[in-house]
Amino acid sequence: MSEMKLVVVGAAGRMGQSLIRAIDETDGATLSAAIVIAGSPALGRDAGELAGIGTNGVIVTEDALASFAKADGVLDFTVPAASVTFAGLAAQARIVHVIGTTGCSDEDEARFTAAARHARIVKSGNMSLGVNLLAVLVRQAAQALAAGDFDIEVLEMHHKHKVDAPSGTALLLGAAAAEGRGVDLNENAVKVRDGITGARDPGSIGFATLRGGSVIGEHSVMFAGEGEIIEISHRAMDRQLFARGAVKAALWAHDKKAGRYDMLDVLGLNKE
Repeated sequence: MSEMKLVVVGAAGRMGQSLIRAIDETDGATLSAAIVIAGSPALGRDAGELAGIGTNGVIVTEDALASFAKADGVLDFTVPAASVTFAGLAAQARIVHVIGTTGCSDEDEARFTAAARHARIVKSGNMSLGVNLLAVLVRQAAQALAAGDFDIEVLEMHHKHKVDAPSGTALLLGAAAAEGRGVDLNENAVKVRDGITGARDPGSIGFATLRGGSVIGEHSVMFAGEGEIIEISHRAMDRQLFARGAVKAALWAHDKKAGRYDMLDVLGLNKE
């Protein structure tokens, strides 16, 4: 099989550059285009030089439509509005769209699902093997530990530049806990505590958010019972692991039917 031609959108950002490097080091994948917004200082630069891997002959452009038409897939860690637009373009081109963008609304999610009628959408709050394995363990633990006996708290910390909270990974873990308990996360999540809040609501799933420094991502899920605490954690030491996971997801989805998938599908961890 020929190499899968991948487009990186948001190519000038930290994750965009990480994605370019991950494609370069992955057999079976090649960078076909690098996209930035209009007016970006990166326009016209060589994408390989931009990512610190040397010249690769791919010139950074703002023309997503033409780039998607020539590609097999797109890797997208941008912002919700941009990701929705890219999903529409991926659907038109009938290609793979791997989405690592967080902070998406219910309306955004509905548009991704609509795009998946024609595109192969792989979307996850986190692309790492470790975090997705953690989600499986959280789901199992939540199912085994009764709500009346154990409270669930999701703790996360990221660098000071992160703009959404809770993180997509924290929400992924909260959703896994809610699934294990057989409840709706939106109806049971507590994301803000301030002032006189009263006692903890039985069965609620709490979130605590920390921001500071250059922390790539730290997540813990605590099951707090009477006299004991069970804690499951993951610490990301290198942003490149997310980029490698995204490339792996694209290669996995290359020969799949149009539809919506997540990293549990890619890694064979879904319970179905």
